[in-house]
Amino acid sequence: MTLSGDSSETVEMTSTDMIFEPILEHGVFRFDCSVDHRKAAFPSVSFKNSKDREVPIVSHIVPAYIPTCGCLQDQQVVTFEFSPGTSFYGTGEVSGQLERTGKRVFTWNTDAWGYGSGTTSLYQSHPWVLVVLPTGETLGVLADTTRKCEIDLRKEGIIRIISPASYPIITFGPFSSPTAVLESLSHAIGTVFMPPKWALGYHQCRWSYMSDKRVAEIAQTFRDKKIPSDVIWMDIDYMDGFRCFTFDKERFPDPSALAKDLHSNGFKAIWMLDPGIKQEEGYYVYDSGSKNDVWISRADGKPFTGEVWPGPCVFPDYTNSKARSWWANLVKEFVSNGVDGIWNDMNEPAVFKVVTKTMPENNIHHGDDELGGVQNHSHYHNVYGMLMARSTYEGMELADKNKRPFVLTRAGFIGSQRYAATWTGDNLSNWEHLHMSISMVLQLGLSGQPLSGPDIGGFAGNATPRLFGRWMGVGAMFPFCRGHSEAGTDDHEPWSFGEECEEVCRAALKRRYQLLPHFYTLFYIAHTTGAPVAAPIFFADPIDSRLRAVENGFLLGPLLIYASTLSSQGSHELQHILPRGIWHRFDFADSHPDLPTLYLQGGSIISLAPPHLHVGEFSLSDDLTLLVSLDENGKAKGLLFEDDGDGYGYTKGRFLVTHYIAERDSSTVTVKVSKTEGDWQRPNRRVHVQLLLGGGAMLDAWGMDGEFIHIKVPSESGISELISTSNERFKLHMENTKLIPEKEVVPGQKGMELSKEPVELSSGDWKLNIVPWVGGRILSMTHVPSGIQWLHSRIDINGYEEYSGTEYRSAGCTEEYNVIERDLEHAGEEESLILEGDVGGGLVLRRKISIAKDNQRVFRIASSIEARSVGAGSGGFSRLVCLRVHPTFTLLHPTESFVSFTSIDGSKHEVWPDSGDQIYEGNNLPHGKWMLVDKSLNLRMVNRFDVSQVFKCIIHWDCGTVNLELWSKERPVSKESPLKIEHEYEVTSFP
Repeated sequence: MTLSGDSSETVEMTSTDMIFEPILEHGVFRFDCSVDHRKAAFPSVSFKNSKDREVPIVSHIVPAYIPTCGCLQDQQVVTFEFSPGTSFYGTGEVSGQLERTGKRVFTWNTDAWGYGSGTTSLYQSHPWVLVVLPTGETLGVLADTTRKCEIDLRKEGIIRIISPASYPIITFGPFSSPTAVLESLSHAIGTVFMPPKWALGYHQCRWSYMSDKRVAEIAQTFRDKKIPSDVIWMDIDYMDGFRCFTFDKERFPDPSALAKDLHSNGFKAIWMLDPGIKQEEGYYVYDSGSKNDVWISRADGKPFTGEVWPGPCVFPDYTNSKARSWWANLVKEFVSNGVDGIWNDMNEPAVFKVVTKTMPENNIHHGDDELGGVQNHSHYHNVYGMLMARSTYEGMELADKNKRPFVLTRAGFIGSQRYAATWTGDNLSNWEHLHMSISMVLQLGLSGQPLSGPDIGGFAGNATPRLFGRWMGVGAMFPFCRGHSEAGTDDHEPWSFGEECEEVCRAALKRRYQLLPHFYTLFYIAHTTGAPVAAPIFFADPIDSRLRAVENGFLLGPLLIYASTLSSQGSHELQHILPRGIWHRFDFADSHPDLPTLYLQGGSIISLAPPHLHVGEFSLSDDLTLLVSLDENGKAKGLLFEDDGDGYGYTKGRFLVTHYIAERDSSTVTVKVSKTEGDWQRPNRRVHVQLLLGGGAMLDAWGMDGEFIHIKVPSESGISELISTSNERFKLHMENTKLIPEKEVVPGQKGMELSKEPVELSSGDWKLNIVPWVGGRILSMTHVPSGIQWLHSRIDINGYEEYSGTEYRSAGCTEEYNVIERDLEHAGEEESLILEGDVGGGLVLRRKISIAKDNQRVFRIASSIEARSVGAGSGGFSRLVCLRVHPTFTLLHPTESFVSFTSIDGSKHEVWPDSGDQIYEGNNLPHGKWMLVDKSLNLRMVNRFDVSQVFKCIIHWDCGTVNLELWSKERPVSKESPLKIEHEYEVTSFP
């Protein structure tokens, strides 16, 4: 076969069909390149029982799709081919679009603060693709390797997986539906742990609530304002000098007392634990770990130390059962302080002050034999976070056998759902990240992890009232519901954005708490069957191609949620693409343009609770509401799972599953219990039945649970009149209800507002996002053919910046720029943007960014410092200035990236990250061109410039990034003698 890169360059490789054998159950196959490859494969870490992958079963079925395999150097390349019209999903925690055709990801757990839609490696690794065929039949593809893995979906109908040999491919199906595939997957990798019911409430977090007094104040404000919430989180600042398992004696002097107060107010407390343990003799955790020899070692056998929050740290080797047991016992003691849940952060593992952002790949792990034995870090990197979460989970189990553990992990691997929930990492407070959060939660669910959600409101930057309210509206419908924000930003509690936003947040969370019986039932189903909790809308009709790419809606069982992720448009103004069949709109008498629109599928019954402020207020004797939506045949069904909300009684029969049915006979609808499961007696409670008619109209009746409840249905004309009246009332209400107002943010404010829409320049090979209001910064730089985001930054620092002086971040990088000219692409013309920013002293920094029509592989930047109003007393000359181009490029593969160029004097240079900062002047300057090369991608980004305008070039390597700086001479400028640097970027293949 021919393996193609991103240009005309190709590599010839011999490929053959993979050998296969059936495993696990009907429809599941293991593929290997050869018998020798099968023998050489490492044990499975994703399977809950690794032996299930090794033992064939008897089956006479042949796989519907057989992949090919070839080897290129030490890489195993696996290829699947499917028919046109096939859709791809999954690939775990990934940003960007829901349907993954055209995308490429790399499974390498990465601390990806402020990631963008084109970031290719985030915090978790799921080498898994869900393949939905044009017929709606679905296949699952798992590359069962812990190593760095490329999943290339850039060509329609083609999956290409590249990872170090040898590893097996496991396929599930094709089965009749995507749900059937996920259920089969769960038989291999396990289902989500059963969360305690309180964990499905709202969680409030911040980096950081700096004292126990502030924590108590936040908790009480929720109660005073009657905003539902169940959990308060303690970020890293509760610790004594960031030492894990300690408490700051001044700010958190008595954590047990704090926990007791929170518990009495209906709150649970969750505390953070990182893997980095401060290297400090006398610190009991370090001393204990050293005594037990639990640290990851360097290649020379000595403990590895890396810089994290406490300073120099050592890291537990969670691949080893002795280390896991040591950690679990520390957790057990920690829980005795009143800890209800634990948050594992920084466990990619993240390491500061190194270009890779993690530990060296040649570090040594003393792994258990069943995990792969003694291996270097490159083998275990992607499972480090999952094994830490496992150790934490097991420690919580040791602490109290009668409570279900709750662990949240940032890093993970496919199978992590057995031990922990997750969130989508350090996102940004902007509308793009609100939109992406829906697809990200869905992709995790399609990859076996149903318990996830984003930082509501965005972690980095300041949300506006409308953005926060809108995000809370949809976030309240996510499986995991937590608000969290970064240090240095404005307060981001639900009451922090004015009365209108507060009221929308209150209504959103009341919705969630009324739906908690439904959420809890969905999690019981997910825990017992592997079905997703939140699913894309196309799950309701996999054949319907219209639904395959819908990104602003999702399903919670038969409940459909449509949310607007556009600032100027309410959810009621969207075009709602509904699956075929009956879908009845409803609300809780709380309709608002900033809240999602809700539908219930015909043929369904879901259970609701009265609104409460926290889960502890719920009682099984509370009134129960059944929301009923009949199908075309006048029937509906649904189930409700109930137990103690915690503990493991449900595994021993101490639960109640009620199957409700509704049937229409002439003008009467009867709702009754059809069957039950479990040993629990039915509570003595009233049931309120609400029969949806359409358009928000409904009929209701009351009765006792377990008895027949009858609803008299009016004539067809009567129903039509009710629906018409309800629709008119809804329309009038929405017309008279305004969107939450936005607000202006003071320029220069810390945590600069992210919610403005960047200017997009998109043509040919390039897509750029520019923020004129902060330094004219290029925020992201995406090469479309390769799908690689070469540059991505936060809004107030990094990205592509320009300065007017030799000092770092001198005038030019934070000022507000004016858009002087914006030319969209016309026939034969370029697409361009001209910006100007006042840098003081009568000077402006002018920048033209353009993509030429005649060469769309290249984008150009022409920058200048110009004198506009320099005083005559200075002779028309300005102060000393220097035009300094300062782009911060992302290193996708830091250990395989370098800068290459030929100097003016003819000498050739390869500058690698370990060389440190480099300065080039005179004849050592690159001769008009230098290149950032990524050997893993076989790509290079070429930066060409006019060498007569450049006085100095600087390479600065940082944590996961590199600066390629161009400096002009330092001199005064006049109207006749501006400073200029003209340069361009192009991505080409690297032979």
